[in-house]
Amino acid sequence: MSDTSYDTIKYEVDGHTATITLNRPDALNALSPHMITELRTAYDEAENDDNVWLLVVTGTGRAFCSGADVKEIPEDGKVINERPYLSTYEQWEAPQEGTPPFRTMAKPVLAAINGICCGAGLDWVTTGDIVIASERATFFDPHVSIGLVSGREVVRLARVLPRSVALRMAIMGRHERMSAQRAYELGMVSEVVEHDRLLERAHEIADIVTRNAPLAVRGTRLAIVKGLDLPLHEAEILAEAFRERNLHTEDSLEGPRAFTEKREPRWQCR
Repeated sequence: MSDTSYDTIKYEVDGHTATITLNRPDALNALSPHMITELRTAYDEAENDDNVWLLVVTGTGRAFCSGADVKEIPEDGKVINERPYLSTYEQWEAPQEGTPPFRTMAKPVLAAINGICCGAGLDWVTTGDIVIASERATFFDPHVSIGLVSGREVVRLARVLPRSVALRMAIMGRHERMSAQRAYELGMVSEVVEHDRLLERAHEIADIVTRNAPLAVRGTRLAIVKGLDLPLHEAEILAEAFRERNLHTEDSLEGPRAFTEKREPRWQCR
């Protein structure tokens, strides 16, 4: 369990998995400034806990996340934040809201989409490393329906979905929703699960991932994530650099040794 007390999320550690649960069900887990601050704290807590090797993010109630809380958006259009406007570097960047800091963190994130997922909620789908969905999950982007331009959400979506599908979702707004099965067919999620088994399945997958060498998992993840922004040859060179770095770890020796000795490896994450 976490030593930090949270109001809008739950944070639990079981084995090598930290589970972050969005917990504003009455507001369909909409992102308030306070919730965003708590998510940032929880991501940092998980990333800096050597015992945590993987993060699961899910929600309570009938929604995973319904995006930014429109009741909390200032009339002047400033990005919702508990800190003074433009006082931090992150406020000069594209607003991230609930997005895990996927560009700077090493540990993988598994998003378990339990229901309605729209607007900023889509950020977990487009930046998560493994994404599974309940059969009840639905996906849409309501920005244009409430008079707002959809920004990074659909820019990311257009990197995950075919261009025409992403554009359709973006400009249809809240008037058309994508089912979990359709999201699976398009590769936006990798698995559709019976609703009541969603969290159980998420932890089954987490347990499989954490049976692997944690540093090798992180290096492999980083090679893919960082490489997607590079030309192929440069991405290959970067991936080989990560491979070389991992060869200097104790776990890289333990893997072949355990295989030779016909036993399960004992990973030390070092």
